[in-house]
Amino acid sequence: MGKISEFMDKNFRHFNAAAMVDASKAYKKHLEDGGIMLVSMAGAMSTAELGISLAEMIRRGKVHAISCTGANLEEDVFNLVAHNHYVRVPHYRDLTPQDEQDLLDRHLNRVTDTCIPEEEAMRRIEGAILDLWQEADTKDERLLPHEFMYKLLLSGRLKESYQIDPRNSWLLAAAEKNLPIIVPGWEDSTLGNIYSGHIMSGDIKNIHTVRSGIEYMIYLSDWYQKTSPKHSIGFFQIGGGIAGDFPICVVPMLRQDMQLDVPLWGYFCQISDSTTSFGSYSGAVPNEKITWEKLGIDTPKFIIESDATIVAPLVFSYVMDE
Repeated sequence: MGKISEFMDKNFRHFNAAAMVDASKAYKKHLEDGGIMLVSMAGAMSTAELGISLAEMIRRGKVHAISCTGANLEEDVFNLVAHNHYVRVPHYRDLTPQDEQDLLDRHLNRVTDTCIPEEEAMRRIEGAILDLWQEADTKDERLLPHEFMYKLLLSGRLKESYQIDPRNSWLLAAAEKNLPIIVPGWEDSTLGNIYSGHIMSGDIKNIHTVRSGIEYMIYLSDWYQKTSPKHSIGFFQIGGGIAGDFPICVVPMLRQDMQLDVPLWGYFCQISDSTTSFGSYSGAVPNEKITWEKLGIDTPKFIIESDATIVAPLVFSYVMDE
């Protein structure tokens, strides 16, 4: 074990700290027993630069599929090509409405303490991805959102614009391994909005050039049916929302709606600070998922009630014996 893992074992013995260590050990055991892991990412984990640890997890074969929001998909690439132009606002809690307007006037889009530069990030990627959308549109070719991003990254078109070490881009690592990615609700993202605009302006003729929605569930279903007979599939959830709820539902859909004999998820962990109440999916305790036929009585289940920007890199470091 490395120094980080040893530190965690020595100091993190109770409460959420202990839950984090327990979940990390169970993650490792799941892999050692021949299982594989799907990681879901809500929030703005790409802007939080989770790629520094997640990319290495992918390269080492510790992550085998990803579900994420459209924001996480694109913001990893924004950071890859525009990192030097990002602006950090450490005292973001003190900002006045006028301060926020001043950031807007500078074309800076704030995510908590970090501002994404519109011109250097969003518009640069818009120009590059629009070429691929239009090329596919002309050929009557249809791809999922992550497939377009894979095509963009693997083409090398952006390589001269990299402003971080590309080894810290989780999406590039995933593209190089052709990892399955599920992006539910992709339309609710900057590029999704941009795509809608180009449809309305007539720059793209076929609204279905970018596949999404139900087609992602079918794509996930095919992958789960092909993979689960060979490997127990675990579910490591960062945050909540659609990035977690959409993919975990593939199991009850196959078992109940399709009447197929597929196994339940073989491991479950959620990092969340959501209050457990009021019908919230993000705040639901893992046992509730038994009633939805997502998890079983004996499925290893963990919930770590803490900040994912702190916890996720530590769990990944533990799994990698760092």
